[in-house]
Amino acid sequence: MALDVRIFEKTSPSRFISFTIPNPNSPIHLLRVAVLDSPVHSTESSPPRVAAILVPKHRESDWIFSTESGQLQLLLNMPEISRLILIGDDHDTDSDLPAVYHRPNGEDDESEKLEIRLKPLVVALLPKTLTREEIDDVPFLIYDDNVVSSVEIEKCVGPFVGEMLIEDVEIEIDDGVREFRRRLRFKRMPNLVQSAIKIIPRSCSNPSLPLMGTEFKLDLTELVHPYLAPMVASLSLIGSDVYDHLKSKPKALCIGVGGGGLLSFLRLQLGFEVTGVEIDPEVLRIARQYFGLEESLARVHVEDGIEFLKRLSKSCDDDARFDVLMVDLDSTDPIHGMTAPPVEFVAKDVLLAARTVLVPSGVFIINVIPPNKTFYQELQDQFRHVFAELYEIDVGNGENFVLIATVAPRKSGFNRENLTPAVSGKYLDAIQKI
Repeated sequence: MALDVRIFEKTSPSRFISFTIPNPNSPIHLLRVAVLDSPVHSTESSPPRVAAILVPKHRESDWIFSTESGQLQLLLNMPEISRLILIGDDHDTDSDLPAVYHRPNGEDDESEKLEIRLKPLVVALLPKTLTREEIDDVPFLIYDDNVVSSVEIEKCVGPFVGEMLIEDVEIEIDDGVREFRRRLRFKRMPNLVQSAIKIIPRSCSNPSLPLMGTEFKLDLTELVHPYLAPMVASLSLIGSDVYDHLKSKPKALCIGVGGGGLLSFLRLQLGFEVTGVEIDPEVLRIARQYFGLEESLARVHVEDGIEFLKRLSKSCDDDARFDVLMVDLDSTDPIHGMTAPPVEFVAKDVLLAARTVLVPSGVFIINVIPPNKTFYQELQDQFRHVFAELYEIDVGNGENFVLIATVAPRKSGFNRENLTPAVSGKYLDAIQKI
């Protein structure tokens, strides 16, 4: 059945339509076209704006481009755009071959030719309210991130988090400096890297394709996720008496394991006795198989984090309490994308349970991605009702904040020199009482 282009004459909030057409550069191959209208209504004073994106070649199967939720997040990251048109090769997503990507070098003449030949299609998909000048100004945007190359290691499905991807990537840090990382991503959050660790090549059989056939060793001495170093810096607010009894190690409880990089770091670099809680057993398998989380480094319970806290708080004696509780949990919303933590985790009875499992000098550290200012202010108020003091670190990436709640008022923290070799001093200095 032919597609009636008249349906595109008006924007329709949250509408998503996908179809295929012959590739004008290679008619025996197909292009997949996705048209997304923003959930946010445009007004008469703000006419619809449209943009098109050519999906990077060999990344067509990436969830960012191959799922509706990934494409929606691309659109929501451009709040001024009312309609987004994505065009890319119609990739065989059922292929058994691992997905491999290498960023093209230099100018891509084929893409430039394709843009010219696709211009009539893009014009046909525009709202009819656009003027000739607005039609001529519709841009072809370039999707650009720091991934130089990537190779899929494994795809699997967890009973709670759903489909997961483990991949090795080469990324560009700054000024051409490159680094290899192993990453864990969830399909339900296609535009987000869930966990990442640094990997170092042991040997490379093909320098031109360094991810293929290369043996890597894991580097668990560095935290590469942007909010993990600030979370570790927050340990400076643990009461100073935690290191006055060096006969026993300080104890950390981490709810939300992911790849386990934080748990390994706490044990190996800072000497904590670490307990983890992870609801999805498949995530724990991935952490152990691919991210170096050994059983000797952390004892992990496969359980719902909230239920674990409540149960522990009812039977927790003084010797079993923790010096720090770290929470790294998230939830997804079709409009706002990812938020952290889940609303259920900051209910008053859960926060009371969290306070109960901490020693008097202990701290509760939580990664926060607020969908809006109101949510964030209400979250802070919830903590103030239960804990003595509240501190904040703005991670500085426009997304994450770290909140630190103390069981008792701070007189002094343990020696910051214990943390300086592990995290940047800027995060220690960024801790603000709120």
